[in-house]
Amino acid sequence: MKAIVLAGGYATRLWPITKHRPKMFLPVGDRTVIDKTFENLEEDDRVDEVFISTNERFAESFETYIDEHDFEKLTLSVEDSEAEGEKFGVVGALEQLVRRENVDDDLFVVAGDNLIGFHLSEFLDFFDEKGNAVLAAYDVGSKEKAKSYGLVTLDGDTVVDFQEKPEEPNSTLVSIACYCFPQESLPLLETYLDDGENPDEPGWFIQWLQQQETVSAFTFDDAWYDIGTAQSYLDAVAWALDGGNVVHESATVTDSELGSNVQIMAGATVENSVIDESVVFPNVTITNAEIKRSIIDEETSIDNLDFAGALIGAHTQIDGQ
Repeated sequence: MKAIVLAGGYATRLWPITKHRPKMFLPVGDRTVIDKTFENLEEDDRVDEVFISTNERFAESFETYIDEHDFEKLTLSVEDSEAEGEKFGVVGALEQLVRRENVDDDLFVVAGDNLIGFHLSEFLDFFDEKGNAVLAAYDVGSKEKAKSYGLVTLDGDTVVDFQEKPEEPNSTLVSIACYCFPQESLPLLETYLDDGENPDEPGWFIQWLQQQETVSAFTFDDAWYDIGTAQSYLDAVAWALDGGNVVHESATVTDSELGSNVQIMAGATVENSVIDESVVFPNVTITNAEIKRSIIDEETSIDNLDFAGALIGAHTQIDGQ
Protein backbone atom coordinates (compact mmCIF):
# COMPACT_ATOMS: atom_id res chain seq x y z
CA MET A 1 0.00 0.00 0.00
CA LYS A 2 1.07 3.55 -0.75
CA ALA A 3 0.10 6.61 1.28
CA ILE A 4 -0.28 10.23 0.27
CA VAL A 5 -0.23 13.02 2.82
CA LEU A 6 -1.80 16.12 1.31
CA ALA A 7 0.27 19.17 2.25
CA GLY A 8 -0.10 21.49 -0.72
CA GLY A 9 -2.32 24.22 0.73
CA TYR A 10 -1.21 27.77 1.43
CA ALA A 11 -3.28 28.23 4.63
CA THR A 12 -4.17 31.83 3.85
CA ARG A 13 -6.66 31.97 6.74
CA LEU A 14 -3.72 31.56 9.11
CA TRP A 15 -1.53 34.25 7.57
CA PRO A 16 0.87 35.74 8.57
CA ILE A 17 1.74 32.74 10.76
CA THR A 18 1.68 30.34 7.80
CA LYS A 19 2.82 32.67 5.06
CA HIS A 20 6.33 31.23 5.16
CA ARG A 21 5.78 27.85 6.81
CA PRO A 22 3.43 24.94 6.14
CA LYS A 23 0.66 24.81 8.76
CA MET A 24 1.52 21.13 9.20
CA PHE A 25 4.63 22.30 11.08
CA LEU A 26 2.76 24.38 13.63
CA PRO A 27 3.63 23.16 17.13
CA VAL A 28 1.04 21.27 19.15
CA GLY A 29 2.52 20.42 22.52
CA ASP A 30 5.78 18.52 22.01
CA ARG A 31 4.95 17.68 18.37
CA THR A 32 3.96 19.43 15.19
CA VAL A 33 0.56 18.93 13.58
CA ILE A 34 1.85 16.35 11.11
CA ASP A 35 4.19 14.27 13.29
CA LYS A 36 1.59 11.78 14.55
CA THR A 37 0.47 10.99 10.99
CA PHE A 38 4.01 10.17 9.89
CA GLU A 39 4.67 8.17 13.06
CA ASN A 40 1.53 6.06 12.54
CA LEU A 41 2.37 5.36 8.89
CA GLU A 42 6.00 4.54 9.71
CA GLU A 43 4.81 1.92 12.22
CA ASP A 44 2.39 0.16 9.86
CA ASP A 45 4.04 -2.55 7.76
CA ARG A 46 1.24 -2.44 5.18
CA VAL A 47 2.45 0.98 4.03
CA ASP A 48 5.72 0.81 2.11
CA GLU A 49 5.98 4.43 0.89
CA VAL A 50 4.54 7.74 2.03
CA PHE A 51 4.36 10.55 -0.50
CA ILE A 52 4.20 14.10 0.82
CA SER A 53 2.26 16.10 -1.76
CA THR A 54 3.24 19.74 -1.47
CA ASN A 55 3.86 22.84 -3.57
CA GLU A 56 7.07 24.44 -4.79
CA ARG A 57 6.95 27.18 -2.15
CA PHE A 58 7.12 24.72 0.75
CA ALA A 59 9.20 21.97 -0.87
CA GLU A 60 12.40 23.09 0.85
CA SER A 61 10.69 23.09 4.26
CA PHE A 62 9.64 19.47 3.77
CA GLU A 63 13.09 18.49 2.48
CA THR A 64 14.56 19.88 5.69
CA TYR A 65 11.95 18.03 7.76
CA ILE A 66 12.76 14.72 6.05
CA ASP A 67 16.51 15.25 6.59
CA GLU A 68 16.03 16.04 10.29
CA HIS A 69 13.84 13.01 11.10
CA ASP A 70 14.40 9.27 11.07
CA PHE A 71 11.36 8.32 8.98
CA GLU A 72 12.33 5.83 6.28
CA LYS A 73 9.21 5.86 4.12
CA LEU A 74 8.86 9.54 3.24
CA THR A 75 9.14 10.68 -0.38
CA LEU A 76 8.61 14.30 -1.38
CA SER A 77 6.40 14.83 -4.43
CA VAL A 78 6.11 18.45 -5.57
CA GLU A 79 3.24 19.88 -7.58
CA ASP A 80 4.02 22.63 -10.05
CA SER A 81 2.60 25.64 -8.22
CA GLU A 82 3.85 28.45 -5.99
CA ALA A 83 0.65 30.41 -5.29
CA GLU A 84 -2.98 29.70 -4.40
CA GLY A 85 -4.24 30.71 -7.84
CA GLU A 86 -1.98 28.17 -9.57
CA LYS A 87 -3.20 25.14 -7.60
CA PHE A 88 -4.71 22.16 -9.38
CA GLY A 89 -7.21 21.58 -6.59
CA VAL A 90 -6.81 18.67 -4.18
CA VAL A 91 -8.30 16.07 -6.55
CA GLY A 92 -6.28 17.44 -9.45
CA ALA A 93 -3.07 17.32 -7.43
CA LEU A 94 -3.90 13.81 -6.23
CA GLU A 95 -4.48 12.50 -9.75
CA GLN A 96 -1.30 14.23 -10.94
CA LEU A 97 0.73 12.59 -8.16
CA VAL A 98 -0.67 9.13 -8.94
CA ARG A 99 0.50 9.56 -12.55
CA ARG A 100 3.79 11.30 -11.70
CA GLU A 101 4.85 8.64 -9.18
CA ASN A 102 3.34 5.69 -11.09
CA VAL A 103 1.23 4.66 -8.10
CA ASP A 104 -0.37 1.30 -8.84
CA ASP A 105 -1.36 -0.06 -5.46
CA ASP A 106 -3.99 0.33 -2.79
CA LEU A 107 -3.85 3.94 -1.65
CA PHE A 108 -4.31 5.71 1.68
CA VAL A 109 -4.88 9.48 1.52
CA VAL A 110 -4.99 11.90 4.44
CA ALA A 111 -4.83 15.67 4.80
CA GLY A 112 -1.67 16.78 6.55
CA ASP A 113 -3.54 19.42 8.52
CA ASN A 114 -5.78 16.81 10.16
CA LEU A 115 -4.96 16.08 13.79
CA ILE A 116 -6.65 12.71 14.39
CA GLY A 117 -7.00 11.00 17.76
CA PHE A 118 -7.21 7.38 16.58
CA HIS A 119 -4.24 5.38 15.33
CA LEU A 120 -4.29 5.16 11.54
CA SER A 121 -3.79 1.40 11.71
CA GLU A 122 -7.40 1.13 12.94
CA PHE A 123 -8.56 2.79 9.74
CA LEU A 124 -6.39 0.53 7.58
CA ASP A 125 -7.78 -2.51 9.41
CA PHE A 126 -11.28 -1.34 8.47
CA PHE A 127 -10.21 -0.94 4.83
CA ASP A 128 -8.76 -4.47 4.81
CA GLU A 129 -12.04 -5.79 6.17
CA LYS A 130 -14.21 -3.99 3.59
CA GLY A 131 -12.05 -4.28 0.47
CA ASN A 132 -13.63 -1.20 -1.11
CA ALA A 133 -13.17 2.55 -0.86
CA VAL A 134 -13.54 3.84 2.71
CA LEU A 135 -13.68 7.22 4.42
CA ALA A 136 -13.46 8.37 8.02
CA ALA A 137 -16.59 10.03 9.42
CA TYR A 138 -17.01 12.19 12.52
CA ASP A 139 -20.02 13.76 14.22
CA VAL A 140 -19.24 17.49 14.50
CA GLY A 141 -22.30 17.99 16.70
CA SER A 142 -23.48 21.12 14.90
CA LYS A 143 -25.39 21.57 11.66
CA GLU A 144 -23.71 24.94 11.20
CA LYS A 145 -20.28 23.26 11.31
CA ALA A 146 -21.54 20.48 9.02
CA LYS A 147 -22.10 23.04 6.25
CA SER A 148 -18.32 23.24 5.80
CA TYR A 149 -17.80 19.51 5.18
CA GLY A 150 -19.12 16.55 3.23
CA LEU A 151 -22.28 15.22 4.85
CA VAL A 152 -22.45 11.42 5.11
CA THR A 153 -25.64 9.33 5.21
CA LEU A 154 -25.19 5.68 6.16
CA ASP A 155 -26.97 2.36 6.00
CA GLY A 156 -24.95 0.43 8.55
CA ASP A 157 -21.43 1.44 7.56
CA THR A 158 -22.21 1.83 3.84
CA VAL A 159 -22.40 5.36 2.45
CA VAL A 160 -25.79 5.71 0.74
CA ASP A 161 -25.62 9.46 0.20
CA PHE A 162 -22.91 12.10 0.30
CA GLN A 163 -23.43 15.86 0.00
CA GLU A 164 -20.41 18.14 -0.18
CA LYS A 165 -20.90 21.35 1.81
CA PRO A 166 -24.72 21.21 1.95
CA GLU A 167 -26.57 24.47 2.57
CA GLU A 168 -29.10 22.73 4.84
CA PRO A 169 -27.55 19.66 6.51
CA ASN A 170 -30.02 17.10 7.85
CA SER A 171 -27.42 15.55 10.19
CA THR A 172 -24.01 16.31 11.69
CA LEU A 173 -22.01 13.28 10.51
CA VAL A 174 -19.29 14.49 8.16
CA SER A 175 -16.42 13.04 6.18
CA ILE A 176 -12.93 14.10 7.18
CA ALA A 177 -10.05 14.10 4.70
CA CYS A 178 -8.99 10.53 5.41
CA TYR A 179 -9.60 7.88 2.73
CA CYS A 180 -8.50 4.50 1.40
CA PHE A 181 -8.95 3.46 -2.21
CA PRO A 182 -8.38 -0.02 -3.64
CA GLN A 183 -5.95 -0.25 -6.53
CA GLU A 184 -8.72 -0.79 -9.09
CA SER A 185 -10.41 2.50 -8.13
CA LEU A 186 -7.42 4.74 -8.93
CA PRO A 187 -8.20 5.14 -12.69
CA LEU A 188 -11.50 6.73 -11.64
CA LEU A 189 -9.58 9.85 -10.57
CA GLU A 190 -8.75 10.50 -14.22
CA THR A 191 -12.28 9.60 -15.33
CA TYR A 192 -13.72 12.03 -12.80
CA LEU A 193 -11.52 14.92 -13.98
CA ASP A 194 -12.01 14.10 -17.68
CA ASP A 195 -15.76 14.37 -17.08
CA GLY A 196 -15.22 17.98 -16.04
CA GLU A 197 -16.04 17.41 -12.37
CA ASN A 198 -14.86 19.72 -9.56
CA PRO A 199 -11.08 19.30 -9.00
CA ASP A 200 -10.90 21.31 -5.79
CA GLU A 201 -12.08 19.34 -2.75
CA PRO A 202 -11.84 15.54 -2.30
CA GLY A 203 -15.42 15.54 -1.02
CA TRP A 204 -16.70 16.28 -4.52
CA PHE A 205 -14.83 13.19 -5.77
CA ILE A 206 -16.30 11.07 -2.94
CA GLN A 207 -19.79 12.35 -3.76
CA TRP A 208 -19.26 11.22 -7.36
CA LEU A 209 -17.48 7.95 -6.42
CA GLN A 210 -20.26 6.89 -4.07
CA GLN A 211 -22.57 6.79 -7.09
CA GLN A 212 -20.14 4.57 -9.02
CA GLU A 213 -19.17 1.96 -6.44
CA THR A 214 -19.44 0.95 -2.79
CA VAL A 215 -17.95 3.35 -0.25
CA SER A 216 -17.86 2.47 3.45
CA ALA A 217 -17.50 4.76 6.45
CA PHE A 218 -15.25 4.29 9.47
CA THR A 219 -16.98 6.29 12.19
CA PHE A 220 -15.03 7.42 15.24
CA ASP A 221 -15.44 9.60 18.29
CA ASP A 222 -11.78 10.24 19.14
CA ALA A 223 -10.39 13.74 18.88
CA TRP A 224 -10.26 15.40 15.47
CA TYR A 225 -9.08 18.87 14.52
CA ASP A 226 -9.17 20.31 11.02
CA ILE A 227 -6.53 22.99 11.43
CA GLY A 228 -7.55 25.74 9.03
CA THR A 229 -8.14 28.73 11.28
CA ALA A 230 -6.46 30.31 14.29
CA GLN A 231 -9.27 29.10 16.55
CA SER A 232 -9.08 25.49 15.33
CA TYR A 233 -5.31 25.56 15.84
CA LEU A 234 -5.65 26.92 19.38
CA ASP A 235 -8.35 24.29 20.05
CA ALA A 236 -5.89 21.58 18.97
CA VAL A 237 -3.21 23.02 21.26
CA ALA A 238 -5.71 23.08 24.13
CA TRP A 239 -6.54 19.40 23.49
CA ALA A 240 -2.85 18.48 23.50
CA LEU A 241 -2.04 20.49 26.63
CA ASP A 242 -5.25 19.45 28.42
CA GLY A 243 -5.43 22.64 30.48
CA GLY A 244 -1.73 22.70 31.29
CA ASN A 245 1.16 24.72 29.91
CA VAL A 246 4.39 23.94 28.07
CA VAL A 247 7.33 26.29 28.65
CA HIS A 248 10.55 25.41 26.86
CA GLU A 249 13.54 25.02 29.16
CA SER A 250 15.34 27.88 27.40
CA ALA A 251 12.40 30.28 27.74
CA THR A 252 12.27 32.79 30.59
CA VAL A 253 9.05 33.65 32.42
CA THR A 254 9.33 36.14 35.29
CA ASP A 255 6.76 38.05 37.36
CA SER A 256 4.04 36.73 35.03
CA GLU A 257 0.84 34.73 35.18
CA LEU A 258 0.19 31.88 32.76
CA GLY A 259 -3.43 30.80 32.42
CA SER A 260 -4.37 27.50 30.78
CA ASN A 261 -3.21 25.99 27.46
CA VAL A 262 -0.20 28.24 26.98
CA GLN A 263 2.75 27.09 24.87
CA ILE A 264 5.95 29.15 25.11
CA MET A 265 8.76 28.06 22.83
CA ALA A 266 12.55 28.18 22.90
CA GLY A 267 14.30 31.46 23.69
CA ALA A 268 11.11 33.39 24.42
CA THR A 269 11.02 35.93 27.26
CA VAL A 270 7.87 36.87 29.17
CA GLU A 271 8.08 39.56 31.87
CA ASN A 272 5.38 41.16 34.00
CA SER A 273 2.62 39.81 31.74
CA VAL A 274 -0.50 37.66 31.68
CA ILE A 275 -0.77 34.99 28.96
CA ASP A 276 -3.79 32.73 28.44
CA GLU A 277 -4.73 30.20 25.72
CA SER A 278 -1.93 31.34 23.42
CA VAL A 279 1.11 30.10 21.52
CA VAL A 280 4.35 32.09 21.75
CA PHE A 281 6.94 31.13 19.13
CA PRO A 282 10.74 31.11 19.59
CA ASN A 283 12.66 34.22 20.58
CA VAL A 284 9.58 36.35 21.25
CA THR A 285 9.84 39.06 23.91
CA ILE A 286 6.69 40.05 25.80
CA THR A 287 6.75 42.66 28.56
CA ASN A 288 3.96 44.43 30.46
CA ALA A 289 1.24 42.81 28.35
CA GLU A 290 -1.99 40.85 28.72
CA ILE A 291 -2.53 38.40 25.86
CA LYS A 292 -5.40 35.94 25.32
CA ARG A 293 -6.28 33.46 22.54
CA SER A 294 -3.47 34.67 20.30
CA ILE A 295 -0.58 33.32 18.20
CA ILE A 296 2.66 35.29 18.20
CA ASP A 297 5.28 34.35 15.65
CA GLU A 298 9.04 34.23 16.17
CA GLU A 299 11.38 37.17 16.81
CA THR A 300 8.50 39.46 17.77
CA SER A 301 8.66 42.08 20.51
CA ILE A 302 5.53 43.24 22.35
CA ASP A 303 5.60 45.83 25.11
CA ASN A 304 2.86 47.50 27.13
CA LEU A 305 -0.09 46.17 25.15
CA ASP A 306 -3.25 44.14 25.88
CA PHE A 307 -5.07 42.18 23.17
CA ALA A 308 -7.04 39.01 22.40
CA GLY A 309 -7.67 36.91 19.29
CA ALA A 310 -4.61 38.15 17.39
CA LEU A 311 -2.28 36.64 14.79
CA ILE A 312 1.03 38.49 14.93
CA GLY A 313 3.61 37.81 12.25
CA ALA A 314 7.31 37.21 12.70
CA HIS A 315 9.78 40.03 13.38
CA THR A 316 7.04 42.43 14.47
CA GLN A 317 7.79 45.24 16.94
CA ILE A 318 4.78 46.59 18.87
CA ASP A 319 5.07 49.17 21.63
CA GLY A 320 1.77 50.22 23.22
CA GLN A 321 3.16 53.42 24.70
